[in-house]
Amino acid sequence: MSHLLAAARGEVAADLLLANGQIVNVFTGEIERADIAVVGERIAGIGPGYSARETIDLAGKYIAPGLIDAHVHVESSLCTPPNFAAAVVPRGVTTVVADPHEIANVCGIAGVRYMAEASRGLPLRVVLMASSCVPATPMATTGASLSADDLKQLLQEGVVHGLAEVMNFPGVIQNSGDMRAKIDAFTGRPIDGHAPGVCDKALNAYAAAGIQSDHECVTPTEAQDRLARGLYVLIREATNACNLDALLPVITPANSRRICFCTDDRTPADLLGAGGVDDMVRRAIRFGIDPVEAIRMATLNTAECFQLPDRGGIAPGRLADLFVFDDLKSPRATQVFVGGRVATFAHAARSDSIGNFRIARDRIDLTIPAKSPTIRVIESLTDQLITNELHEQAKVIDGQVVADVEHDVLKMAVIDRHTTSGNVGLGFIRGFGLKRGAIAGTVAHDHHNLVVIGCDDASMYTAIDSVAQMAGGLVAVDSGRAVATLRLPVAGLMSDRPIAEVRDAYEKLLTAARNLGSHYRDPFMAMSFMALEVIPKLKLTDRGLVDVEKFDFVDLFV
Repeated sequence: MSHLLAAARGEVAADLLLANGQIVNVFTGEIERADIAVVGERIAGIGPGYSARETIDLAGKYIAPGLIDAHVHVESSLCTPPNFAAAVVPRGVTTVVADPHEIANVCGIAGVRYMAEASRGLPLRVVLMASSCVPATPMATTGASLSADDLKQLLQEGVVHGLAEVMNFPGVIQNSGDMRAKIDAFTGRPIDGHAPGVCDKALNAYAAAGIQSDHECVTPTEAQDRLARGLYVLIREATNACNLDALLPVITPANSRRICFCTDDRTPADLLGAGGVDDMVRRAIRFGIDPVEAIRMATLNTAECFQLPDRGGIAPGRLADLFVFDDLKSPRATQVFVGGRVATFAHAARSDSIGNFRIARDRIDLTIPAKSPTIRVIESLTDQLITNELHEQAKVIDGQVVADVEHDVLKMAVIDRHTTSGNVGLGFIRGFGLKRGAIAGTVAHDHHNLVVIGCDDASMYTAIDSVAQMAGGLVAVDSGRAVATLRLPVAGLMSDRPIAEVRDAYEKLLTAARNLGSHYRDPFMAMSFMALEVIPKLKLTDRGLVDVEKFDFVDLFV
């Protein structure tokens, strides 16, 4: 600290001087021409007259605080933290607020510790939050559970910073003992929300319980309601939940300080292609939002929302997490500094063995005897996590209800892959458009059981066996064989290969799915949310069909 202050006073040389830059000042909303003196990881001073052992002439380029992703599941990149970092940091993202509840549902407290360990020493600051709902509900089988005492232990150990998205909104609203204990354990810490469709008095109760933010807004009305009740709105633009365009009109100079950007779940192709929150900033600017305001929503706002006072802006004493770019109307990082150093990467292949894959294969039966002429069908919606409930005429052959491919009513199964319970949830789904074959995988939020969608039972069995042989992963099946696969050896969720390799394998899966007839941009990401029993309306777990609004099981047959 003494050296930092001495450099700030101009009495000694700084370690690094970033000279002749145009600073994006998110505190004042202005562009400031000034030098930045850095000592160690932190900014010592801003202005003229500083000297340093090393000087980098920015030659009039813009320099902004490193971007912060307000809510992300690293596991959804299908990569371990080092390889995820290699995708996002070069784009100017220097901090992510990460909820490890994917791996926590598979491996419990050991999974959270794994993510913390795998994130150490990276040129990316991974702020881990404590997964609040493991399992998300009692209506699915998971590999583990996290109690309030478990979360307290992680907080005391310094592994986690706050409480991650509190998805059990009925439990919060009704003040259930378990949820109350978890929220109380994080008093004074950031507590992130998840409240799709919650409104009126229920929203009041949710906010009164201590929840501070929500990333599940899909309509302007939802966003405005949450802003009015004091919550931060984290606008989400994921691979499968695309809410940015719908919510940009909500942003005004009066409310923009309570809005942040997040990606939640993005695949390798999106991260390496369009990008992450950097892409959201550019799109916001194109929409007409002032560039400094757009950058502020991805920096200072998020730092304040999640109590990270050492970042989010360019100021003395703050971390020297910065990115340099040429065009204020379309910021694209040309250089990134993390802790005052140029961010560099080397592939870190890890031979990790965590998690397990256990299914009772001999007890898996996909047949559905017909009990009535009408069935409940999940209607998957393009670019949304919410679904509708349809009542459709069942297609019956030899007394069994089968997929009705002609009407895009495919069979879906969710199979317990954590224990040998033999649980198999069976149902039907519309929206995927497959004309033949099947797709399957062990990425199925949040329980991450084995989920399979197919046109016939034989293809579905082949998909199940292929995933089992990999002990976790993704597969597309055509003509009785696996035509594309992606092995996910880390908890059945992540690969330890470089993200470009994972992207290429994933692209082969998407091509195979399109060849099978799917019209979704990413049917695997869409499929991964069709078993998530905390987002309305109708979902399927290994224990059966769930009416999320009633928070209870419903029969397949009407």
